[in-house]
Amino acid sequence: MKKIVVIGSGFSSLSASCYLAKAGYDVSVFEKNTTVGGRARQLHKDGFTFDIGPSWYWMPDIFEKFFNDFGKSTSDYYQLDKLDPAYKIFFEDDVITIGDCMDKICEEFERIEVGSSSHLRKFIGKAQENYDIAINKVVLRPGLSPLELVTKETVFRVDQFFKTISQEVRKRFKNPKLVSTLEFPVLFLGAKPSKTPSFYSFMNFADFGLGTWHPRGGMYEIIKAMKSLAEELGVTFHTNSPVEKIKVENGKVIGIESNGNEFISDFVISGADYHHSETLLPKQYRQYSESYWEKKTYAPSSLLFYVGFNKKLKNIEHHNLFFDTDFEKHAEEIYDRPQWPSEPLFYVNFPSVTDASMAPEGCETGFFLVPIAPGLEDTPQLRLQYFDIVIDRFDKHTKQSTRESILFRESFCVNDFVEQYNSYKGNAYGMANTLKQTAFLRPNLKSSKVKNLFFTGQLTVPGPGVPPSLISGKLVSDLILQKA
Repeated sequence: MKKIVVIGSGFSSLSASCYLAKAGYDVSVFEKNTTVGGRARQLHKDGFTFDIGPSWYWMPDIFEKFFNDFGKSTSDYYQLDKLDPAYKIFFEDDVITIGDCMDKICEEFERIEVGSSSHLRKFIGKAQENYDIAINKVVLRPGLSPLELVTKETVFRVDQFFKTISQEVRKRFKNPKLVSTLEFPVLFLGAKPSKTPSFYSFMNFADFGLGTWHPRGGMYEIIKAMKSLAEELGVTFHTNSPVEKIKVENGKVIGIESNGNEFISDFVISGADYHHSETLLPKQYRQYSESYWEKKTYAPSSLLFYVGFNKKLKNIEHHNLFFDTDFEKHAEEIYDRPQWPSEPLFYVNFPSVTDASMAPEGCETGFFLVPIAPGLEDTPQLRLQYFDIVIDRFDKHTKQSTRESILFRESFCVNDFVEQYNSYKGNAYGMANTLKQTAFLRPNLKSSKVKNLFFTGQLTVPGPGVPPSLISGKLVSDLILQKA
């Protein structure tokens, strides 16, 4: 039986492990941290439960397809609730509520801009077509050749790869709040809306068309489900096992070194940070130079706060976006002139609003996120300064006082992303999906210099986000199965 070593245990690694174990390989996963899940881990403190990484469950069809491939369903492992409202967006002078169906969302759009609902239905109709093409055709290709993007469907939509989301949205909607609402979902792809091809409007269908969901117990339930499935299929897990070296002999991978021990294998897949993974190789076997990584556009990093409140909070939903400052300016301070943002937009997640298991009775679990440029200086003083900014604005817009109700606060930022995930420049989401970093223009799933060495995850194809990571794991396993 051929042996496969998988480095890291995030979504893409777990996905690849399951597919390869199902195909009869002997799969071992090596994870540097104490628990599996990569960035999708949990913090438990004083009866509060925080997902410390991904917190949005979008594209439920992708998760369902994954489990279906093994004769299972998501409901075999966890229970999903559709959120209504999906989320709230707080502006300086108004709050937009995104409901759980198009009729409710159209009504809200009409309230803001008369006549906008008919434009919205057309826009989302086109986004749905793009979603079908993206999910069923384009993203299922391994990014080995430009020709993968050429299908009869994409040929008719080639202009959408050269126009941007911003152009597409602003052509139809005039109200700046509606523009921000429609540009927001592509931030999950890690780039400015003005730099993201309009084909990626499929994210708007993922948002408005498929809705926002919550797995009871938090996002970590998906990791637990995938680990459980992997173990059923025979995968072995080694936690507290950082990989120090990827071993190569005569241009072919022969295994890894972890905790000073050698593990021989026929194939190695790294789901760890791509840049870091290449540093585990002797120099002559690295595909990409330091200057290659330096020039790429990365998705943001994040300043995160995990806060336990001793009371139920008012005027909040499960997901809350605070767009009460200048969207464009904050985007510039992430991408164009990297610096700590002068007036940051931020996001707050209160899973305890819909899931009583996430906080003690009568309390609230709060996860605050400020997107920032990767590679910034990160100090305790800066973290504290930004917490003060965020909590003051949060209190102002939700019309309450929360400071004296804080039981504890933990933070996570650039230094932690580097230390815990070996993340390049402390990025939180990988490499942005700009036109020049789409499909075959992203770092390869397959090493061009070392035989039987593969990569998976958010720096390669299809890109950042949880559903794309599940797909990335499938793509890399397919490449290995084709060799067999």
